[in-house]
Amino acid sequence: MIVKQHLIFILYSLCAHVFKVAGTKSKAKGSQGQFPITQNVTVVEGATANMTCRVDYNDNTSLQWSNPAQQTLFFGDKKALRDHRIELVRASWQELTIRISDVSLSDEGQYTCSLFTMPVKTTKAFLTVLGVPGRPEITGFTKPAMEGDVITLTCTTTGSKPAANIRWFRNDKEVQGSTKVNATGKSFTVRSSLQFQVDRQDDGVAYTCSVEHVSLTNPYMTTEVLEVHYAPHLEITHSLIIPQEGQYLKLECVSIGNPIPEPVLWSKDGGELPDIERMIVEGRELTITTLNKTDNGTYRCEASNHLGTSSAEYILFVYAKDFPGPTTDPNALGQHGPDHALIGGVVAVVVFITLCLIIVLGRYLARHKGTYLTHEAKGAEDAPDADTAIINAEGNHVHAEEKKEYFI
Repeated sequence: MIVKQHLIFILYSLCAHVFKVAGTKSKAKGSQGQFPITQNVTVVEGATANMTCRVDYNDNTSLQWSNPAQQTLFFGDKKALRDHRIELVRASWQELTIRISDVSLSDEGQYTCSLFTMPVKTTKAFLTVLGVPGRPEITGFTKPAMEGDVITLTCTTTGSKPAANIRWFRNDKEVQGSTKVNATGKSFTVRSSLQFQVDRQDDGVAYTCSVEHVSLTNPYMTTEVLEVHYAPHLEITHSLIIPQEGQYLKLECVSIGNPIPEPVLWSKDGGELPDIERMIVEGRELTITTLNKTDNGTYRCEASNHLGTSSAEYILFVYAKDFPGPTTDPNALGQHGPDHALIGGVVAVVVFITLCLIIVLGRYLARHKGTYLTHEAKGAEDAPDADTAIINAEGNHVHAEEKKEYFI
């Protein structure tokens, strides 16, 4: 049926042209030498495309638009293809403009505008349809993730044409993912993966997948916040630099962990806290309202979650009320293991060097004493004292050598 309509339109045009040739030969010379003027069109999927064909001079010769399948859409102002999306915008001897609504990817291709002169003149116009990418989806999140786990996040977007570009951000900093593109008909599916080992620094971090495409004014973005569970870590902070008798001291057990380690348990010197009114425990805080010497000792706080247990210690030494005190808190030494290790290492090196020197000196003195006794024995027969005996022994040795030489 479509082919039949197309042939009727062509015959109609040729007949009309024949009838006009006789009276308009001079006019026809201007139109027969020109080609229709068209422009390529780019439109986003789902939008509307206007296809325009123009001629500068025309002797009442009809214009025609055909689709990529070479089906006639409009011949002059006559509609040839039954497609409700295609409408006539303007039809005259100099222009033929049509509108294609709700454009799909299948509408993309090369359209032809024909001017029915003898011979027929044609011009091509390419309609490009951009496939809008779907909003990205992130998969692979495990809530909560455990510290040390290796996870893979995947961001997927479908329906883009040309293929969309995916970028990853950790908070505001861009990180590199691995991207794969698969064709699905005339559109593309794009996947980007990000693999990493999580630690406590990733807890609360926002990972964002951003999809960029020529059809989008602003990128599509999807964000997921990572939750990481990890074992607790505790530290004790204190309100006084130099604790003195009669002062007020507050110790706070600062805990880091997810889930938050609860409850916090306080102890002193490996046992329970003394049952005195001056010591008040409120959650993570231990308060001693009036310090005295009996408060000296090691205070410990402990807390745990389902991943582990942690503790911290504070060594308290209460000074006399009028004691000027050192420039730094001596109690803080109980919380700074690295300083003790450094001092211990230096002391060990000094002790080791001292022992080496004593051993070397001892061996030297022992050898010197043996030599002295040996020489003393050799010259002791005729010597009044030990020194003379040594000298005589050395002299006898020399004489012995001389005698040995004499006999030779």
